[in-house]
Amino acid sequence: MGSQGPARSMATSGDLSVGNSKSFSFDELYEITGGFSRDKLLGEGGFGCVFKGTLGDGREVAVKQLKGGGGQGEREFQAEVEIISRVHHRHLVSLVGYCISEDHRLLVYDFVANDTMHHNLHGRGRPVMDWPTRVKIAAGSARGLAYLHEDCHPRIIHRDIKSSNILLDDNFEAQVADFGLARLAENDVTHVSTRVMGTFGYLAPEYASTGKLTEKSDVFSFGVVLLELITGRKPVDSSRPLGDESLVEWSRPLLNRAIDEQEFEELVDPRLDGNYDDVEMFRVIEAAAACIRHSAARRPKMGQVVRILDSLTLNDVDLTNGVQPGKSQMFNAANTADIRQFQRMAFGSQDFSSSEYTQSKASLSGRRDL
Repeated sequence: MGSQGPARSMATSGDLSVGNSKSFSFDELYEITGGFSRDKLLGEGGFGCVFKGTLGDGREVAVKQLKGGGGQGEREFQAEVEIISRVHHRHLVSLVGYCISEDHRLLVYDFVANDTMHHNLHGRGRPVMDWPTRVKIAAGSARGLAYLHEDCHPRIIHRDIKSSNILLDDNFEAQVADFGLARLAENDVTHVSTRVMGTFGYLAPEYASTGKLTEKSDVFSFGVVLLELITGRKPVDSSRPLGDESLVEWSRPLLNRAIDEQEFEELVDPRLDGNYDDVEMFRVIEAAAACIRHSAARRPKMGQVVRILDSLTLNDVDLTNGVQPGKSQMFNAANTADIRQFQRMAFGSQDFSSSEYTQSKASLSGRRDL
């Protein structure tokens, strides 16, 4: 990377902008990343490499160099950047600017200091992540994803939700990264992708097999993230016994048991050593089970997931004077409908009233579909 010389930028100054983002010259980004030096490399992914840099005003940024120039011309790239630049949410990494230079396409983001959920949860030698922190990460990342799905126009489907795309700040508040990159990497953005993009272990079954993409594909991937937080396991672990390498497949029977019998021991990360609230754990398990259902139509919307997880984070503030509330006290009436729907999803109930999730009794056949 470091041997790559600067190229003349199509945008030679920083006074141009698209949406709320600044246009950087290639020379500027080349300089602040030390010539895209390996010493500045933060990570590599399916969309490209990320380098750390510091702007002239001292602001730390992460510069993502898209592979193959992003696959788009200048006009299409700018159109997609404009959409992403207008997306602002405390649980989404903010886009600072962009660069178009000959065949190069680069994006500049705010730098988030505390690495990724994947690093903090799975990294060798890392301290055990406690349960309240895991709940905070789950709730924050759910809010960010729900904003993309339900509050952005046009809506944004992430396509690559995973623990390494959830960045953590100094307070372990989650910020979802890389949203919108799938749009920048393809010319055609429809509900059916010409090329499946994502990470093995997180892909929804219908997306992996047919390429059909909806918000529910992201919901499945988020369910895998919840399983990581619950179990402490990676989505795919080749060191596990044959048949147990996939977190989703390994967890399905244990999710059934946890929901039926409220028996968590086999499922929950042993490093937690039982230090978690049983009611909270049960709700997060229900949410994970609903998110990873085979049927995309029967997975919840992210807004529903947010309401459930937000109700858990209320425990960060002691509203009970130290007295642990019972189940009936912990969740208020506003959450009741969501909780009941999660229970129906997780248990595979046939009596759905919502038109979105309604399926015939014949198609369900009384069978669990976790």
